[in-house]
Order: sequence, then structure tokens, then C-alpha cells
Amino acid sequence: MTTTRRIQILFGLVPTLLVTFLPLRTWGIALKWGGLWGGEAPFWALVVILLFYIAVIERRPFSSIGFRMPGVWDLVLAIVTGVLMVVGIVVIYSLVFPFFHLQLPAGAMNKILHTPFWYRFFLVTRAAVSEEILFRGYPMERIRELTGNRWLAALLSWAAFTFAHLAGWGAAQLIVAGFGGALLTALYLWRRNLWANMIAHWIADGAGFLLPR
Repeated sequence: MTTTRRIQILFGLVPTLLVTFLPLRTWGIALKWGGLWGGEAPFWALVVILLFYIAVIERRPFSSIGFRMPGVWDLVLAIVTGVLMVVGIVVIYSLVFPFFHLQLPAGAMNKILHTPFWYRFFLVTRAAVSEEILFRGYPMERIRELTGNRWLAALLSWAAFTFAHLAGWGAAQLIVAGFGGALLTALYLWRRNLWANMIAHWIADGAGFLLPR
């Protein structure tokens, strides 16, 4: 690997991983970028910037971060992973949280569930797309390329994804995000297909925010 390539990877990775610790949704709303849309705008902006960086600065195809045509097994495993995430999250909320006397910040879930369906659909789709690009495809591929260690790449991207949920949901949600992130990381390690990850992620979030209660 050339020095130029290493520098390009570092310049892409460092800001992407640091984003983990920023309250993006809060900033978007505070800037009044358009009501409900405001909280989502910063995430889409970051995705556009990163894709621009990959295409124009790195001069690499999007397949370099996992955008490959999914095969039948990719789709099957995406669905299986999504279902496993839903089952696991139900167990965490119904058994683990009560056992350890944990709870989410007051009204965190209800606040989202009381928004219009179209917004929740948009929210679930945004999360599946942006988080898999920012916290799975790009960091896992670039860290792996930089270090030659796919397990380190998996660990760092999993940690970034998990802690990205701290600002908006509180410490208890780290258990849920860590569990879901572990399954999504394993899926990407196995298939290296970002579409499969997005589908699995969408199924898990969709079950939580779109199904009637």
C-alpha cells in the first residue's frame, strides 16, 4: 500500500469514527433544518460527503465498501439476521432490562412512536442506510486494508456503532445496540455485502418502529 493511500484512508476514517461521539440529531433539530427532517439531515449529509470522498478523493468504486450485487444467500442471511436481531432485542427488553432494573430515557421510544408513519419509515430507512455505510462498510473495509487485521476492523466498527447510540438513547441502549451491532458485524464479515446488512438492519428497526402495537 502506498503512502498516499494510507493518508487517504486515515483522512476518511478519523472523521467517520469521531462522528460516533457527536449528537448529530440534536444538532440538526437545533439548527431548525425542517421540523422532523432536521434530525435526519446531518446523517444524510455525512453519507453524501463520505461517498463523494470515496469516489473523488480516493477514486475508488463503491464496491470497495461492500456495495456489491447481493446473491440469494446474501438475501437469505440478511432476513435471518434481521429476525435474530428482533428476537434478541425482544428478549433484552422483556427479560434483561427488568432483571437489572434498566430502562431507556423517559419517553424516548414513545416520542418516536407518536410521530407519523411516513417519518418513522424514513427514519428506519435512514438508519439502515447511513449506519451501515458509516459504521460497517467504510470502516471495516478501510481498517482491514490499513492494518491487515479483519478482527480489529470488526471490533472498532462494532464499538463505533454501539457508542453512537449513547447520545440519543442512554447507557441502557448500549446493550441493545451492542447485540444488534455484533450480529450485523458478523454478517458483514461473512458476506461483505452492504446491501445484505442494510436489509437486516431495516428489518430489525422496522419491527420496532413500524409494526402496530
